[in-house]
Amino acid sequence: MRIILPLIVVACSLIASVAHAEAVPKTVVQETVAAVGGEEKLLKLFRMKEVLAVSSDPEKKGSPRTSVLEPPAHWWLGKKDRVTQEKEPATFLVWGWTLGALVDPKSTLETLPDAKVGDRPVYGISISGTITPPMKCYFDRETKRLATIEWRADRHEFSDWRQVDGTWYPAKCVGFKLADNKRWYGTEIIEIERLKELPEGLAR
Repeated sequence: MRIILPLIVVACSLIASVAHAEAVPKTVVQETVAAVGGEEKLLKLFRMKEVLAVSSDPEKKGSPRTSVLEPPAHWWLGKKDRVTQEKEPATFLVWGWTLGALVDPKSTLETLPDAKVGDRPVYGISISGTITPPMKCYFDRETKRLATIEWRADRHEFSDWRQVDGTWYPAKCVGFKLADNKRWYGTEIIEIERLKELPEGLAR
């Protein structure tokens, strides 16, 4: 009994934790996606010009770069596909903030406990099945726009919402390490262009 009883307790605990994980209501997903323009307007293939500064110093000047993205499968920087050639995981982060992962039928969506980002109440959605480990996305309860993503070892804070071709997107993002809350990058999107087809010279 000294061996079996703890195993039973652990097993019951795991079953209880699974039972408490609730699926996200469809209305919550619909309202969240509608807040950025609706599912038909989500960014799926686009060109993005940004200024990226990999630094703990918020005053450091960043470097410009232009990417073509089709998350989560492709991220071209120049003619190099960072996903197929480098296995770059950040493509899933892009898929998260564009909300593509939220509407993918293969994604498993579960509710997270309510929280706050700064002084703003947020609701949380965990995305798994299509993303490993699960990605924790928190949305402003009033505006229903993305506030923060926690994924892998980082927290990404989004702000400065702008509109392009019928969709809203966060133009600024700052990344922090979860372990010590230390800032390690900041980026600002200068321009986004929705693309109807892959630019010449790039290949899937």
